[in-house]
Amino acid sequence: MREGNLEAPTRHPVDWKGADFYDESKCLDELGRIFEICHGCRRCVSLCQSFPTLFDLVDATADGELHGVRRKDYWKVVDHCYLCDLCYLTKCPYVPPHTWNLDFPHTMLRAKAIQFKRGEVGAGARFLASTDVHGSFAGIPVVVQAVNALNRTGVVRKLLDKALGVHPEAWMPELAAKRFRWAAPSAAHSVVTNGERTSGKVAVFATCYVNYNEPGIGHDLLAVLAHNGIPYVLVEKESCCGMPKFELGDLEGVERHKNANIPVLERYAREGYAILSAIPSCTLMFKQELPHLFPDEEAVRLVQQAIWDPFEYLMARHKDGLLRTDFKAALGKVSYHIPCHGRVQKIGRKTEEMFKLIGQSVDVRLNTVERCSGHAGTYGVKSAHHKDALKIGKPVFKSMAKDEPDVVSSDCALAGHHIAQGMQQAGTPARELAHPLTLLRRAYGLEGSAA
Repeated sequence: MREGNLEAPTRHPVDWKGADFYDESKCLDELGRIFEICHGCRRCVSLCQSFPTLFDLVDATADGELHGVRRKDYWKVVDHCYLCDLCYLTKCPYVPPHTWNLDFPHTMLRAKAIQFKRGEVGAGARFLASTDVHGSFAGIPVVVQAVNALNRTGVVRKLLDKALGVHPEAWMPELAAKRFRWAAPSAAHSVVTNGERTSGKVAVFATCYVNYNEPGIGHDLLAVLAHNGIPYVLVEKESCCGMPKFELGDLEGVERHKNANIPVLERYAREGYAILSAIPSCTLMFKQELPHLFPDEEAVRLVQQAIWDPFEYLMARHKDGLLRTDFKAALGKVSYHIPCHGRVQKIGRKTEEMFKLIGQSVDVRLNTVERCSGHAGTYGVKSAHHKDALKIGKPVFKSMAKDEPDVVSSDCALAGHHIAQGMQQAGTPARELAHPLTLLRRAYGLEGSAA
């Protein structure tokens, strides 16, 4: 092993059912070992608030060394980690197979799991992570209108701050008037054309966000599949992917969602479907986190192999010579943000590749920004962290505003709205915010493209 670790990172399974996993003293020992290495390196200082918090704690000691930091203050570092994995996959030179075997995110996960096990995660945070629960009100007309209207009022936002710890100024998604799964049209095509790299039939995992909050993203995906003659089905039954529970350290909650989803998705995988999920965090959960948590389950492995990011799939279809490139509508100046949970899937810049492909036929002037927006799931909406989230995202807000784009876009819809809010506060408001699938549908000239 060479110093600096020039080899590709590898990942060990998370032994979360092992005897020592929830041993706080042993967890703190490992945190201390990792923090000592991080203090000596400091390469990840710009990624999130965990690292500045750690380094501030160290620098405030008498001799500027970790041994002067109280172990109880380690939890302040844990509190700021939102498990994006960027430090592991893009920055840290000491990850496995390096002999130092440093895994910052999964050690943070262990610490969060200990906190959750001890009952230290509040009811508000648990409710925010229960997307299937608060999403269940979507599609009920009177309820949707009332909830969306109330959530725009200062009084209710103050109550949400008090009850759930949601910052009064943080952007919050609205409930959809009609759920995606209720309104999704059946596929118009039935002929399956497989490629060398891709299955010619698709099963769409709707995700909580698309189903309950922004169904237009799902309809745009179906329109693109239909335009390319790809037969599709919606996954017959689905539960939350488990990522919100994962970020809390509620690993038993993750397992419950896994037990609901994997048997259903396994059937599609065995039948040769490509499974598509339009939310990067959901895709990542099946691609990476569940296989780490349940490494011995064949069904988890089969789903991992079958699930795709939509643009990963579409660009693979292009390489198979099976993607239509009859783009008709110019997109103009597009500022595109690559979200963290897209970057760590190890698939490359597939959405950017699509924008460049579109640009071969019509006008697309692309500005790509590859840095954390700061939103990070529920982190950016929490009262304790909203200002930190805006601070982390400030370089992104500035870069996205470059050359006054016609539209800003991110594969992560939540990050997109957070960026739009940050740009607005910076005095450089976005003219339009649109998901990349919406822009692809628009470029094809298909009617009904959701804005």
